[in-house]
Amino acid sequence: MQIKRVHIYDSVDAMMERLSQAVIRIAQESICRHGRFDMVLSGGNTPQKLYALLARQSADWSKWHIWFGDERCLAPEDSQRNSYMAAQIWLHRVAIPKVNLHVIPAELGREGAEVYAKLLSEVHEFDLTLLGLGEDGHTASLFPENAAFLKDSDLTQFVANSPKPPSDRITMSAGRLSLSRQVIFLVSGKSKKKILASWLAGQNMPAAHIVPPEGVDIAVSMDAWGIEA
Repeated sequence: MQIKRVHIYDSVDAMMERLSQAVIRIAQESICRHGRFDMVLSGGNTPQKLYALLARQSADWSKWHIWFGDERCLAPEDSQRNSYMAAQIWLHRVAIPKVNLHVIPAELGREGAEVYAKLLSEVHEFDLTLLGLGEDGHTASLFPENAAFLKDSDLTQFVANSPKPPSDRITMSAGRLSLSRQVIFLVSGKSKKKILASWLAGQNMPAAHIVPPEGVDIAVSMDAWGIEA
């Protein structure tokens, strides 16, 4: 069963400001605990403000290790790549060593999923995983139309029939994403109100299959909650 904790914010800006502080705090705690901070990034539009805020923070960047929950099978410099977006807004603006940026080689297609799975085997548990919520309940590239999201025995999966373009993607499995000390879903926008309510009511969807031992935190802006700020 998935344990869910909902945190509601007056605005997206307020939500991202609070989350940027939380990320820095979790990073500091993780580095003190075991000498590094392993963080999984979400793609899409919602986390971009958070990444921009993190680019202006001070941190022990040399101890940060960045992973990606999913990626589009496009060329590395394609602007639609999650890794390209995060690099332009944040990662290339701070002193995180390049060897600590664990980018999915999605340009390799199905082979890229196998390569990333080998990299993932080097880290047992993430310190923090950021995820989004699609209007259909998908998270990362785990879509309800694709039964792949139930195959938790795999670390990664190649998705060849994504309902959103591009059709070819690589994603961590729900089981691998669940191996995290803390998972935070970022939910904003009026279009997410219905699916968020369904998820909280217990409807089965990919987001409901992310089940870390300590549960998940859901950061929600007022518009997604259905109340105007």
